[in-house]
Amino acid sequence: MMAIIGMFFQDGLTGSAWGDWALYTGSPLRAFETELGVQDPVGFWDPVGFTADGSTANFARRRQTELKHGRVSMLATMGYITPEITGKLPGYLSPSAGLKFADIPNGLGAISKVPAAGWAQIVAYGAFCELSQDQSAGTAAAAGDFGFKVLTSSDPAEKQKKLAAEIANGRLAMMAIIGMFFQDGLTGSAWGDWALYTDSPLRAYENELGVQAPVGFWDPAGYCVDGSAADFTRRRVTEIKHGRVAMWACMGYIVPEYFKWPGFLSPTAGIKFTDVPNGLGALSKVPAYGWVQMIAFAGALDTGFFVYDESREPGDYANGGVLGVPNASGPMEDKDARKTKLNAELANGRLAMMAIIGMFFQDGLTGSAWGDWALYTGSPLR
Repeated sequence: MMAIIGMFFQDGLTGSAWGDWALYTGSPLRAFETELGVQDPVGFWDPVGFTADGSTANFARRRQTELKHGRVSMLATMGYITPEITGKLPGYLSPSAGLKFADIPNGLGAISKVPAAGWAQIVAYGAFCELSQDQSAGTAAAAGDFGFKVLTSSDPAEKQKKLAAEIANGRLAMMAIIGMFFQDGLTGSAWGDWALYTDSPLRAYENELGVQAPVGFWDPAGYCVDGSAADFTRRRVTEIKHGRVAMWACMGYIVPEYFKWPGFLSPTAGIKFTDVPNGLGALSKVPAYGWVQMIAFAGALDTGFFVYDESREPGDYANGGVLGVPNASGPMEDKDARKTKLNAELANGRLAMMAIIGMFFQDGLTGSAWGDWALYTGSPLR
């Protein structure tokens, strides 16, 4: 079915059942396949569909603009790089203002240092370059040829190759100069170290627990973009609690598969521990008083024992809380070892949160805590 539809298209668009796609000249995109800038491996690339109307005038105008942007970007990129490597020109940029070339910082910092008369000269020179030649449609200038023959050759193929390379380099330079602007603007230096970019609210949490390789500080939903330390701390406390509960829950799923307590869970109801199925099936077997005890126990832990002390790190309840719960293992003097262990706890807690949710799904859909997925017959797809 796929093949015959493909054959119909190929036949209808190329005029032959085994037609060469080079014969398909009806597409407006084909009009520009032999132009400069159509290069491997992409070929003619127009993801936004600017040339879908097939207008050669619009194409020529955009190509002329692209050439200008590329050339300016190549000069700008070199303007960023050269002063960093070769140094700056000697003497004065503005003798009347007593301003030397050496006084001008490299990159965006120069914007505030160049005198107003300097900006006027820059704008005037740009206007002269733009207006001094006829660039109307059909002229050589419209195709980027301004008579300044840096790239030329007596061999048409070689000249075409050089001009295509210029467009490719200009495209690369447009990307490069924008990257340099961002790096300069965000780090304060044309070759700035990203460690200097301290204004991002995300940077406030890079040294916190849980920031681990290979992901680093990971906040795909953008919860921390407001930079609120209080909100971050509250979420981290919640994450640690969830992780600890999830680790207990995972162990609670695993251990009863190998061992259950002897005797009665509820003597009055005559329910033994061995009568309670492992996993979600236990929900319907535990007596109401059992649920009350669980809720009361969890409430006591959260309100009486493990009360968060803002003077401590998230998750550190040692000697804290209303009842003064002691740190059974004693204080850990080695801060690096302590951080490593606490990071490991967070990582294990995150893994356990994923694991327990997986166990719930497996249990709920197969009817067993360690159920075989072949038992999942409730799906309409089965």
